[in-house]
Amino acid sequence: MPGISSSSRRLAPFAFSSRRSPVYAEGGMVAASQPSAVEAGLHMLRQGGSAADAAVAAAAVLAVTEPCSTGPGGDAFVLYHHAATKTVHALNGSGRSPSRLGLDALLAQGWENIPEHHGLAVTTPGAVAAWCALHARFGRLERTAVFQPAIRLAEEGFSIGPVTSELWSHADALRAHASGDSATAPHAALLPGARAPMPGERVRNPHLAAVLSAIAQKGPQAFYEGETARCMAQAVQAAGGVLEEEDLAACTAEWVTPLSLAYGGVTVHECPPNGQGIVALSALGILSHTDHLAHAPLSPERLHRQIEALRLAFADARRYICDPAHADASLWSALIAPEYTAQRAQRILPDRRNPAIMHGTPETGSDTVLFCAADRDGNAVSMVNSVYGNFGSGIVPYGLGFALQNRGCNFSLVPDHPNCAAPAKRPYHTIIPCLTTLPDGSLHAALGVMGGFMQPQGHIQVLSAMLDDGCDTQTALDQPRFCVQPDGSVALEEGLPEHAAEILGTMRHPVQVVSGFERKLFGRGQIILRDGNGFYEGGSDPRADGCAFGI
Repeated sequence: MPGISSSSRRLAPFAFSSRRSPVYAEGGMVAASQPSAVEAGLHMLRQGGSAADAAVAAAAVLAVTEPCSTGPGGDAFVLYHHAATKTVHALNGSGRSPSRLGLDALLAQGWENIPEHHGLAVTTPGAVAAWCALHARFGRLERTAVFQPAIRLAEEGFSIGPVTSELWSHADALRAHASGDSATAPHAALLPGARAPMPGERVRNPHLAAVLSAIAQKGPQAFYEGETARCMAQAVQAAGGVLEEEDLAACTAEWVTPLSLAYGGVTVHECPPNGQGIVALSALGILSHTDHLAHAPLSPERLHRQIEALRLAFADARRYICDPAHADASLWSALIAPEYTAQRAQRILPDRRNPAIMHGTPETGSDTVLFCAADRDGNAVSMVNSVYGNFGSGIVPYGLGFALQNRGCNFSLVPDHPNCAAPAKRPYHTIIPCLTTLPDGSLHAALGVMGGFMQPQGHIQVLSAMLDDGCDTQTALDQPRFCVQPDGSVALEEGLPEHAAEILGTMRHPVQVVSGFERKLFGRGQIILRDGNGFYEGGSDPRADGCAFGI
């Protein structure tokens, strides 16, 4: 529970038996899906760097070592807890659509949806702008020092673990744009030998090393202007898109006010739309008006209520989430107001799935990396970077060594929908970091669960395990999960109680049990908790190759 010592938190006898232990450290901590990213972040902390330095170093390393999930061609969202002022800052590093992307033109061409592996799906990559904005505001070390671990790995080579190798092997997006098996083709940097690297195999990416070196030395303009920008625009246009150099030059990251909601004795903070963090807050608010805690953790009855709360929250999200420049800002607060979430909770039937869940009408006034870092002063970062689909659009600009994202797929092509495609507009975004604070504003935890539309669902499940059931960070991540699918069916992870699928089926939930590597569907999370004894407690998801470690 928040603010109490770890020794007094005990796992209730119901729970899934965790096979890993949380880690503890006093001088700082980093948790990520790649050990090399954790090492890079800790190196920054040992040099006197801040949590921001550690997070940017980890982000750059992940761009090198997990390019199927992230890279300079993607976007980033950040939540930063500033210990001295006890405030949480949100950074929106999602790029906008090209200025020439028009809905009328898309409809005239016969598109019903923007295709995943097409130049039209490419939005301006905002990750580099976010990295540099975070470092400029809260970093302590020189930018060149922060990027050095990633540059070295890209130049000298790195190896990956089995989960990353399996993720890397799903490279259909790259192959969609591959021009033969030539070693000089743009995609060859990401598919050396025309295949994904095997676990332990050495991989180099000198093209990406050069890009990161330029950013380290000259800042974001080295990425968004000049030769790098020209190569990106040319690659997108060759694939049928309309991104131009001017779109890249106009890219900036934006500091915004986070959305917050009280739950379980802490305040839960999420980035506001165009991200989907509001789904997690809405679902938590809805659950607070139900009897879900009267039912045992991981029981079908508890799972049913969580599933229905998320279905309700997603129904609102699909209707309302869009670029905040195209919405009434008071809408976001209205969606998580107690009066509205209580009204939505009434839609949950206690013994069966509600077949008629639709969005409400409030009164106004899914491959990603998630990593966390905390320093000895209590500053902390939860940060998510992503190229969206596996290798994003699959478009690799010549000589740059990274893939461009396909976030444009999330635009609606329905006229008058808040999230309909338009010039210079941010689409509905899936990536969401999370931070929790104690009543006095001090840090409770930095956390998140990466993975497309699973992310708010993961937030709900790990937060409930920690706040409602007293689980430690590692057990909260280890516990088996569910995932509500876009078609309304529910995927259940192998390890949930055997009778869960049967009883949820009798409640009219279409269910399927998922195991093996397919468990990546349930996300890959990280948590760093500020312990009441002054230690950090870290957990890292066993569904990935990473770890949590501290100094």
